[in-house]
Amino acid sequence: MTGTALPVVETGCTDAPVLKERGQREVFCGLTGIVWLHRKMQDAFFLVVGSRTCAHLLQSAAGVMIFAEPRFATAILGDRDLAGLADCNDELDRVVGELLARRPDITTLFLVGSCPSEVIKLDLAKAASRLSVANQGRVRILSYSGSGIETTFTQGEDTCLRALVPELPAATTDAPALLVCGTLADVVEDQFTRIFAELGLGRVEFFPPRRAASLPSVGPGTRILLAQPFLNETARALTARGATLLSAPYPLGVDGTTAWLRAAADAFDVAPERFASAIAGPAQRARTALARHRPTLEGRRLFFFPDSQLEIPLARFLSAECGVTLLEVGTPYLDRALVAADLAALPPTQLSEGQDVEKQLDRCLALQPDLTVCGLGLANPLEAAGLRTKWSIELVFSPIQGYDQAADLAELFARPLHRISRLKV
Repeated sequence: MTGTALPVVETGCTDAPVLKERGQREVFCGLTGIVWLHRKMQDAFFLVVGSRTCAHLLQSAAGVMIFAEPRFATAILGDRDLAGLADCNDELDRVVGELLARRPDITTLFLVGSCPSEVIKLDLAKAASRLSVANQGRVRILSYSGSGIETTFTQGEDTCLRALVPELPAATTDAPALLVCGTLADVVEDQFTRIFAELGLGRVEFFPPRRAASLPSVGPGTRILLAQPFLNETARALTARGATLLSAPYPLGVDGTTAWLRAAADAFDVAPERFASAIAGPAQRARTALARHRPTLEGRRLFFFPDSQLEIPLARFLSAECGVTLLEVGTPYLDRALVAADLAALPPTQLSEGQDVEKQLDRCLALQPDLTVCGLGLANPLEAAGLRTKWSIELVFSPIQGYDQAADLAELFARPLHRISRLKV
């Protein structure tokens, strides 16, 4: 493990007590991950085995018109399938055959489990294995669960990448290589690639790649730098392949991005002078742009409902770089190992894991925060109660990592506060 450059707040939240709640949850569906995964892996296709509700969810979330040709679809389970009156495997084989005949550009096909397919115990792993044999040499077929029964919607990416890990080729040498793990917008990936090149790092690859047919290799020389905090299973699977996980905060804001890049630089013995030179320009531009939003955010009181698992890194950014006061930071699942650097940089704060939504709503309404970060299902009721809200899912869909996005990230939180000030008479 390598250290980080973030200042450690006195006491911090490393050993802070956590309020653990196991009640009713307000959770978005894990199938949502397909929205950003299908945009990233441009030769992959995601076939959801689910209901019409699954199909409507994906089309609504992705904003896809009915005449478009997206890289996802739903094999709809009908009443006969759910009642066990039809052979779902035969139907699935037929749908996959028709899909591959129509879309010969597909190199990787994901069969994605949903609540309905899991309820009827449809074994998609076995189906993927059977279909892979039938289509050997033509297309890779894998399966993973995108069920809404999971902890939170971002787990869809984790289970997808976890399914890909066994397919990664073994590294041919033990020479050091950097693997950035977690879906990043192409523009953000390009920005990081330029900085890594200026640092003089050797082989740098991204997972997932832009083309699923071009998977990165992994081995004992691989150093993993996580770009997303919700990749628990993927990180464990990669380390089981011999890779080493670097300890780093997440690249949100100027300080977070600098510390994230420094973790990579330290792992590759980059000279301090070269590191300072490589980041000087982008970091200074980011500080200048970020300063415009600090007056709007400084001193504002903020409450996080658990939704995306981005909550702790976002709270660190808002507190340290924007002067926000944190009332409660809720997260669906707290993996201390993956967010250790961000926890250490948080001021003493009430942390909560899991959810009992009624109790958490009571706490939020009693505290009357200036801004509440929550899921779509809670936003309208909270707005009706007079609170300002920010949809947490927007923070997953938007490019927010890196220097050039630091001010954009701050603006996402400042925008609801600007809106209410304009509406006041």
